[in-house]
Amino acid sequence: CFLLRHKMSRGSSAGFDRFITIFSPEGRLYQVEYAFKAINQGGLTSVSIKGKDSAVVVTQKKVPDKLLDPGTVTHLYSLTERIGCVMTGMIADSQSQVQRARYEAAKWKYNYGYEIPVDILCKRIANINQVYTQSAEMRPLGCCMILIGYDDENGPQVFKTDPAGYYCGFKATSAGSKQLEANGFLEKKIKKKQDFTYNEAAETAITCLSTVLSADFKSSEIEVGIVTKDNPTFRILSEADIDTHLTAIAEKD
Repeated sequence: CFLLRHKMSRGSSAGFDRFITIFSPEGRLYQVEYAFKAINQGGLTSVSIKGKDSAVVVTQKKVPDKLLDPGTVTHLYSLTERIGCVMTGMIADSQSQVQRARYEAAKWKYNYGYEIPVDILCKRIANINQVYTQSAEMRPLGCCMILIGYDDENGPQVFKTDPAGYYCGFKATSAGSKQLEANGFLEKKIKKKQDFTYNEAAETAITCLSTVLSADFKSSEIEVGIVTKDNPTFRILSEADIDTHLTAIAEKD
């Protein structure tokens, strides 16, 4: 009894952060909270915006080593032909989650004969994440997935899921080390206007990223993924296309 009291007096998380499955006296699961901190470890920030007939994701591209081939470094992944995602956080965890999402999407198409909707795929990944928070055999994954897609019935979609298993649809959202600042920027923009054209959505997302990071980007330093009504296939913009947007932003300023 003395030992337990001694442990509890050692600080609020004493002992209670050892296990995923044990609540602290304040009702917190520390391991899950630490998984959220792990998302910021890579130091990257991602932004996503839903327009009138398009959805855009933008993220930083950092090549950590001069010997790496930059063409193989990416945080954007296509999950199905029409659904893509940006992963923020620990890279290995991210790739494991992407692999699982692709498997779930393929399984859905095999079972039901049509492409999985974005919200259902996000819900499935969130459900899997939630199970990781309640059994000691798995740790939560230190990554955050933002999915975009174009739905024939509901138009452009942006969904996000986190290590706790929460998921939701968004008009605009961000993830990573500068998430709070980015969300503040996006809230102001969304208050003024919501029906962005594709160009406005892409340029607002890039501007958001460069504002919160106080940096002017070269086209090789960011990645942009898009889906539009005219072409609902998820695609990643080339450096030349990104340059066009960067030039347009510079001309506005």
